Amino acid sequence: MSTQTPRLEVRNLSRSYDGRAVVDDVSLTVMPGQVTCLLGPSGCGKSTTLRAIAGVEMQDKGEIWIDGKLVCDTVHRIPPERRSVGMMFQDFALFPHLSVGENVAFGLSGPRAARRARVLDLLGRVELEKYVDAFPHQLSGGEQQRVALARALAPRPRIMLMDEPFSGLDNRLRDEIRDQTLEVLKDEGTAVLLVTHEPDEAMRMADEIALMRAGRIVQRGAPYNIYNNPVDKEAAAFFSDINVIHGNVKNMQVETPFGLFLTPGMVDGTDVEIIIRPQHLKMDFDRGGRGPNPTPRDGTAARGTVERARFMGSESLVEFVMDFDGSRLKATVPAVFLPAPGTPLWLSMRRDRCFVMPCRVQSRVVDPYGRAAE
Repeated sequence: MSTQTPRLEVRNLSRSYDGRAVVDDVSLTVMPGQVTCLLGPSGCGKSTTLRAIAGVEMQDKGEIWIDGKLVCDTVHRIPPERRSVGMMFQDFALFPHLSVGENVAFGLSGPRAARRARVLDLLGRVELEKYVDAFPHQLSGGEQQRVALARALAPRPRIMLMDEPFSGLDNRLRDEIRDQTLEVLKDEGTAVLLVTHEPDEAMRMADEIALMRAGRIVQRGAPYNIYNNPVDKEAAAFFSDINVIHGNVKNMQVETPFGLFLTPGMVDGTDVEIIIRPQHLKMDFDRGGRGPNPTPRDGTAARGTVERARFMGSESLVEFVMDFDGSRLKATVPAVFLPAPGTPLWLSMRRDRCFVMPCRVQSRVVDPYGRAAE
């Protein structure tokens, strides 16, 4: 078992505005060289958490530790410039009157030759060494983002805080810049806390994801685990489209048009939701292509009628109206498959890809991302 000290540790952080909890008892750790992503919808408290860690905002409760040393609680507070924390935002915030090299060198001290060597080393890593004497307005958005990264890394911060840093880039550049940024950060051994509302970005960059909703972290884990073992329906829906089928527990199982589903630990009478992602529904022109005896893994096939089919570039999305109750389900396949509206097809479910969860009783309407309806 590792005894390494966390580079960043946040303990029970809380922050309220006008009596409303924006950050509510948030705790997390980031190890040296680790990338942790705070993922969640706008307004869930991600950026407020980041600002408190940076020291530009004061929490109401909780503690912030860096390399095992307390840097901030509600009494003791080390100023931002002494925390060895770098920051990157959506706005690259480069100084327009300074050259690229001068921007990168802005936070450096020491002999001029050493500063120049550090600047050229970082610009070389982001493939911009030839632009050392250029000015920001002469660079593209992607190049400016890489300059901002080099500037943030120049003082060798122990922690890098990144608030939606790639949202201003077009899709063509975004993946390339993200990959290059991640490579440079890993080489530096910097602990990274990245804020984003995009699940794809979190899955691509993070070693660990902390999913936030309404000021709280509702689930933490490696991308694979958090995607394949969501804590609730809302967590599953944040990462992709989902289909939901309702049922009621009897004798530790629930009967559905797709067969029986086991519900261990749930008492009789519990209302449940069976959740499955569109890519895990199988489509066939007969009863699942299996004849009258379905396999245990896929269960029973249920018939639906195609309402609409669309090609999405990397996959085809087919929407159905189901015969059994008129509900609508979505299925995807990684190919061109565009059956005409009105075509009857049989759908079957991958049992090992379904999530069976009890329905939650709620006192207010909540959307799929956990925000209360107005």
